[in-house]
Amino acid sequence: MLRRAKRLFAWSLGLAVLMSSHQLLADEVERWGVNMTQGVTPVSRDVYGLHMDIFWWCVGIGVVVFGVMFYTMIAHRKSQGAKAENFHESTTLEIIWTVIPFLILILMAIPATNSLIKIYDTKEAELDILITGYQWKWKYDYVGQDVSFFSNLSTSQDEIYNRAPKNPNYLLEVDEALVIPVKKKVRFLITANDVIHAWWVPELAVKKDAIPGFINESWTYVEEPGVYRGQCAELCGKDHGFMPIVVKALPQEEYDQWLLAKREEAAKLKALTEKTFSFDELYSKGEERYAVSCAACHGPNGEGGVGPAIADSGIATGSLTDHLDMVVNGSAANPMMAAYGPQLSEVDIAAVITYQRNAFGNEMGDAVQPIDVLKFKQGGQ
Repeated sequence: MLRRAKRLFAWSLGLAVLMSSHQLLADEVERWGVNMTQGVTPVSRDVYGLHMDIFWWCVGIGVVVFGVMFYTMIAHRKSQGAKAENFHESTTLEIIWTVIPFLILILMAIPATNSLIKIYDTKEAELDILITGYQWKWKYDYVGQDVSFFSNLSTSQDEIYNRAPKNPNYLLEVDEALVIPVKKKVRFLITANDVIHAWWVPELAVKKDAIPGFINESWTYVEEPGVYRGQCAELCGKDHGFMPIVVKALPQEEYDQWLLAKREEAAKLKALTEKTFSFDELYSKGEERYAVSCAACHGPNGEGGVGPAIADSGIATGSLTDHLDMVVNGSAANPMMAAYGPQLSEVDIAAVITYQRNAFGNEMGDAVQPIDVLKFKQGGQ
């Protein structure tokens, strides 16, 4: 009786440990996300369902194949008196293990083909958005809507260099999210300005290469409002890991309000080009823009890093025309220095140049106005 009690206790303890470890494993799976996400679109759920179906088919095939193999090894071992047959081939077996995999592949191909047809069906979209990859940011153009903006990483340099605690969306937050309406078919036209990137948002089941000179198409149909995050999925250079994507899906009414606000913002920004700013306004705005667009390469204190130092540099303390040319048109000698003319507004360019020429001990005393940048772009240097 005592032996049975001990055995029962051991079995109970073992079962408790197994259940505990199973829960721990489930928690770890949830934490690390080893499986695909079901997503928030009909296509993403279709892809997830296809993935799980194929997975369980493969599990079943593995169980059958290894079951037959282990049974044969155990039941026909030499110690049981089994003797190997002496034959070279079996036409029947050859036909069986050729026909069965063929049929399995056909069965797998039917749902896979249906899913691929849905993925590539970009017809009848209600909104077109041109997505352009840059090193290292995204540009979004709402085709026919007069709305265009860049989306940059907004994680602070202090977090990146471990000077501050990392927030839950570390390296997955931007200054401007891509905003789309729910329950509308949205087509993405995806390309790149410099090198190959890849626009990837797992919950939307969208992953497309962004290739210079080519336009790839994809689409989504988000059913519920929410914020969905992704990243560039192509190794595109030094700051590849600092190129996040944030998609915000809004109800139609809220989306219409956002679109109207963006158009008004663009009109105000255009009007600001003709405004004369004070030195303090330019310096303050330039400091903010420098932290977003320049600090990663030139250092948060102008000390340099991947790019040359701004402090006491020949560009920042030299000819203003040369400085404008460098920021607006980039550097042919150093492709890492991108052309910011198409990326930043005249106000931002004027502010960041003013900041660079007066911060970090440069103290040139220059105050560049937006109209100066506009005239430079138009060729009236």
